[in-house]
Amino acid sequence: MKVDVLVGLQWGDEGKGKIVDVLSPEYDIIARFQGGPNAGHTIESEGYKFILHTIPSGILNSNTTNIIGNGVIIDPYILRKEIDILKEKADVDIFRNLLVSRRSHLILPTHRLLDAVYESAKGSTKIGSTLKGIGPTYTDKTGRNGIRIGDLASPNFYQKYEDLKNRHLQIASNYSVDLNAITIEGLSFDEYEGLWMESLTTLKQLRVIDCEYYIQRALWNGKRVLAEGAQGSLLDIDYGAYPYVTSSNTVAPAVCIGLGVPTSYIDKVFGVFKAYCTRVGNGPFPTELNDEIGDFLRKEGHEFGSTTGRPRRCGWLDIPALRYSVMLNGVTHLFLTKTDVLNKLETIRVCDKYRIEDEEIEDFPYDYSEAAPIYVQRKGWTRSLANVSCVSGLPKELGDYLHLIETRVGIPIVMVSTGPDRHETIMVRPIR
Repeated sequence: MKVDVLVGLQWGDEGKGKIVDVLSPEYDIIARFQGGPNAGHTIESEGYKFILHTIPSGILNSNTTNIIGNGVIIDPYILRKEIDILKEKADVDIFRNLLVSRRSHLILPTHRLLDAVYESAKGSTKIGSTLKGIGPTYTDKTGRNGIRIGDLASPNFYQKYEDLKNRHLQIASNYSVDLNAITIEGLSFDEYEGLWMESLTTLKQLRVIDCEYYIQRALWNGKRVLAEGAQGSLLDIDYGAYPYVTSSNTVAPAVCIGLGVPTSYIDKVFGVFKAYCTRVGNGPFPTELNDEIGDFLRKEGHEFGSTTGRPRRCGWLDIPALRYSVMLNGVTHLFLTKTDVLNKLETIRVCDKYRIEDEEIEDFPYDYSEAAPIYVQRKGWTRSLANVSCVSGLPKELGDYLHLIETRVGIPIVMVSTGPDRHETIMVRPIR
């Protein structure tokens, strides 16, 4: 058996959580391979809405094993809150169905403190961090200063913690920022640190594994594995619109590092994208709509960050950026989400090319901030998709929209989401 991969193709928030939830019955293992609690995967089912920040989106399927891979960084406080909500509202055995790699790194309270310090010090040049400690934690990981899940079993854990905490506080003292004024989750640093320490008790109840051995042995035994990515391809630390990116590699090749599987083990790559574009935080966004249509998309799509609550910036679909993400990830199948958000629009625009200094280009440029969109228009379908249950019931105008995307990108759309619930999903063609 090989590993299938699911990634976002835009700036995150593409609806990956729902798609993983829909696909999870077909897999034995769902494994998240990168990112931290700056991600927010939303699943709506049977009247409940679950927002997952660290736990893989297959957790609601009781027959699926879920793994937090070594490429993921973990805040024990946030993880405990997720576990408590799932224990209360979902019929799943968390401590049986959720495993964690001992090589995963911990987000310390001082990582979050540093994140706030750095963002405050940047002033008008800040990137719009989620303030979850992501950048500082990955910095410590690559700088060989981090603390990992496996260190929890060490008798020297608390000494390691204090040493790294003091290191962080020394760095923070070099900035003209009042550390006492910084709150984390609405709490003072000391209050948050106390709850963080208490959360280690829950973390220690999870089964800790050597992810690389566990997954490869599962594959040898015929198990089906789906690797779940967080954020989106345009936020990749190497290939996104740097520096307005996240701190990890979000593209499909990162699966090999984030789970410990060789490249030869990758099979299908599922790319998820919205029928329009959104992003949270600062950075270039050529198709952004700062008008009534942008407000309409935000309202209809409930476009507010599941992690931060911030209003998302909204704009038209960007084909060159989508094609770029498809290329980077080696996407084999496309999944289109939030189609229903466009139901009421009489005209839909799509960015087909860019103009930079009077030159038309079709590639995603190094300096994305200089790109001006060149649009094509399509007629909207102006009807609800609520009662559509099969591909033959899709409006002709929506079919034309799908055809435009497939023609420009060169990859087939296999699934169309027509609403937030797992049942509001239409298979356009079989996944082979």
